[in-house]
Amino acid sequence: MGHLDHAAFGWLTPVLSYAMACIGAALGLRCTVRALAATGRSRRNWLITAASAIGTGIWTMHFVAMLGFAVSGTEIRYDVPLTVLSLVVAMAVVGAGVFAVGYGRHRLRALALGGLTTGLGVASMHYIGMAALRLHGSVRYDPGLVVLSVAIAVVAATAALWAALTIEAPIAVAVASLVMGVAVSSMHYTGMIAVSVRITPSGDALPGVSAMQFIFPLAVGLGSYLFLTSAFVALSPTAGERAASASAQRLSEEPA
Repeated sequence: MGHLDHAAFGWLTPVLSYAMACIGAALGLRCTVRALAATGRSRRNWLITAASAIGTGIWTMHFVAMLGFAVSGTEIRYDVPLTVLSLVVAMAVVGAGVFAVGYGRHRLRALALGGLTTGLGVASMHYIGMAALRLHGSVRYDPGLVVLSVAIAVVAATAALWAALTIEAPIAVAVASLVMGVAVSSMHYTGMIAVSVRITPSGDALPGVSAMQFIFPLAVGLGSYLFLTSAFVALSPTAGERAASASAQRLSEEPA
């Protein structure tokens, strides 16, 4: 059995991955709040942004954490198509959950469906990402811990969507995002604890690319997307601010 190291660079990758999860959650929650206050095309666009933010944040969290993953006795490479598929699945399935909440007529039903769908999307992204691993050996999972990791993902997603439906104050959203970051990180590391690797010594070259060749540049690019989108959302006026501005303009145009 190969010895697994989940933090080969010390606390750097766990802390940075947690920050990415929090940023993605905060941005996604703010966009969902904006969507629920909007109508028509504006609501749709805010929900798309929310889905991309949450999906990107979760994916970046996972693969930044994987930068610190090492197995004694073998190098690790990643299958590029599967890695990209994990990102697409994260955005698509999380999007389905967010849209269920954004357009659901019955709040509790929409929350349950959205939380389940989003949670399964998070778990699917994680295990597709793990399937992209290429190493000299075989990867096995503890079924009980896998089920627990999926349950954590569903509960975390449901709690995040509940916060989006219930909380509007920026400070409360920030707190909810920190909690969501803990939940997503817990799901990831629970899934990683479920992993065991049986090494098969070999001198053959592994297929795929190294983390620094592909994962790191992509994570940096997606992280930049999160920061830029966060700035856009922060600078974009809310529905209340637009209404207040319109009211002030009307008052200024009225004859004295």
